[in-house]
Amino acid sequence: MKATCWMGRNKVEVLDVPDPRLLNARDAVVRITSTAICGSDLHLVDGYIPTVKKGDVLGHEFMGEVVEVGPEVRNLRVGDRVVVPFPIACGNCFACEEGLYSICENSNPNAGLAEKFMGHSPAGIFGYSHMLGGFAGGQAEYARVPFADVGPIKIEDDLPDDKVLFLSDILPTGYMGAEMCDIRPGQTVAVWGAGPVGLFAVTSAHLLGAGKVICIDRFPYRLRKAEQAGAHPLNYEEVDVLEALRDLTGGRGPDACIDAVGMEAHHPTPAMYAYDRAKQAARMETERPYALREAILACRNGGVVSVIGVYGGLLDKFPMGSLMNRSLTIRTGQCHVQRYLRPLLDRIRAGEIDPSFVISHRLPLSEAPRGFEMFKHKQDECTKVVLTP
Repeated sequence: MKATCWMGRNKVEVLDVPDPRLLNARDAVVRITSTAICGSDLHLVDGYIPTVKKGDVLGHEFMGEVVEVGPEVRNLRVGDRVVVPFPIACGNCFACEEGLYSICENSNPNAGLAEKFMGHSPAGIFGYSHMLGGFAGGQAEYARVPFADVGPIKIEDDLPDDKVLFLSDILPTGYMGAEMCDIRPGQTVAVWGAGPVGLFAVTSAHLLGAGKVICIDRFPYRLRKAEQAGAHPLNYEEVDVLEALRDLTGGRGPDACIDAVGMEAHHPTPAMYAYDRAKQAARMETERPYALREAILACRNGGVVSVIGVYGGLLDKFPMGSLMNRSLTIRTGQCHVQRYLRPLLDRIRAGEIDPSFVISHRLPLSEAPRGFEMFKHKQDECTKVVLTP
């Protein structure tokens, strides 16, 4: 089959790879009808996530048709149309029983490797390094889905792929980011990043009752998308974000701040950006955490900082004094997608949200390298690339 493969830092190719097959009784094989390039895929391509190997199949946002099921998969049949969550979860361990699917205790066969980096292992993730399981991803024609009796959700109506594909990751991630803010009616929420996850965090904050949502980015076309989603846009290259947020909140600061940027944040001050960039390039830190630092400094006393941007390891100059002395709460995590699939599918069906608004480009799988270039370098006002095998 054809698949998008990591071939080295800043190098992606579509290659012929072996077809997936059932390895366990709870596996399924899915013929992929739609898949997408995620912002966190760029961290792999840029070389900041360790334990990625040449030839690894990328991609963790995908859906399609079940073509084969193991004997213990009783909830799916051949021909079922499904969306597959990016975290792989067994459904039986302590974490899964608590609804914390992205830290499943049984789905990462390389848990010992992850423990060396993180202390404890999170769940396995499709197409996201050997530290997180070494599972082949979904930017391909077919994918093996472990624990298929727990993860995939059946789409039993005529909703098009564009409306449900993002249940696999970015819609639940944005929603969880807003949910972790414990929003009360009328509160103000600030979101760093107007990429797809940030846009869904904006939309979700409104759904959960926020009175005002502010979105911070530097690309005018992304800020226009945020404004269309109901946010007050702030271009951090044109304003001092901390001062602007104080002005917009009567001097107090937002009630909650969402970091939807993660480890490759840009800094408007050349010297500060160069400092983080140099340390990251020398592997003395794995993150450029400017958005996170700013979100902490901006949040009102006693507020919540919700972190859904991806981080991979260690960061420098973390404002711990601000966090501790001002009674801030940090909540974070890879999204527990399985928890949100049914409620968000119901919201899509009810017309409360149409996730397809983030799509800017559709390409055949064969053009995945071009899609990565466009997405990474913000070419042609690219916000989200969907690939069709």
